[in-house]
Amino acid sequence: MRGLKVLPSGRPGRGRLYVNLPDGQAVAWYDRQANRISVLADDHREAVLAVLRPYLSGTVSIGPPPVPTAADLRRLAMPPDADLAPNRPGETLLAELEHGTAGTRSRHRLRQDLTAQQRTGDAFDALEPDGWRTLHCVPLPGFGRIDHLVIGPAGIFCVRTVPGRRQRAVVGDLLLTVGRAEPRPDPRWIRGAAARATAVLDAKVTPALAVVDASRLETAPTVRDIRILQPPTATPDLVASPTALKPPDIEALFAQARDTRTWLPPTPPPRSGPTPAPPGFGARGPGRSPGKR
Repeated sequence: MRGLKVLPSGRPGRGRLYVNLPDGQAVAWYDRQANRISVLADDHREAVLAVLRPYLSGTVSIGPPPVPTAADLRRLAMPPDADLAPNRPGETLLAELEHGTAGTRSRHRLRQDLTAQQRTGDAFDALEPDGWRTLHCVPLPGFGRIDHLVIGPAGIFCVRTVPGRRQRAVVGDLLLTVGRAEPRPDPRWIRGAAARATAVLDAKVTPALAVVDASRLETAPTVRDIRILQPPTATPDLVASPTALKPPDIEALFAQARDTRTWLPPTPPPRSGPTPAPPGFGARGPGRSPGKR
């Protein structure tokens, strides 16, 4: 059949490939991670295989779409503007650099922060074929934003990225110091953010600090509850960690975490006004006149 179009969806090289009719109606999609083609209309089966053949590799299964899981149903019901999955590493910093102040020093700092977040985020995104899912710039009301929320077989990690600026970095119980700069409260902040994320997701979230491009990294021996990550060993360390979550749990937690509404505080119920007094019952009591006694 002529006129079928192949359109990508999701992150480049990782998302699905949809096969659409000329009017835009989807007739099939190719899941590159599962290496499976789901065909919605069996009469287009041969045409779908022909148009997808340049993109296929290895042994590909083909058949009707699988029964949607609870995570799939939640994703389908989510408004597009509430989805955090398309966020790029350093998404908010990109906007600040484009529309923020023109100060040379502040913009230089922003670029350093952006480079560190992009390098760390790209490393986490590369774990997707191994069953990991990553969200970037997750809003946490009252705390700012989580740089990276990483969900995978080893658990959930709330990651804050710190640029080392090719200087010595020291991680203490409450503060982190890079070179001669003022100490930063990153250890204390990431503990609070991970505790908040644990309460929101109802699952254990481990705080982590990713220190990028430090000439030397020192960690106080008393810092045991924070995972300290440093490229290029950050992702291999995570992959080698003991398994804590199964694939269905990972997908369910990812579907919950990618929804912006998950992170918003609960809306308080509307306050009811005062109950109106029944007729004939005034502020002075039933039957009393507002005049003199």
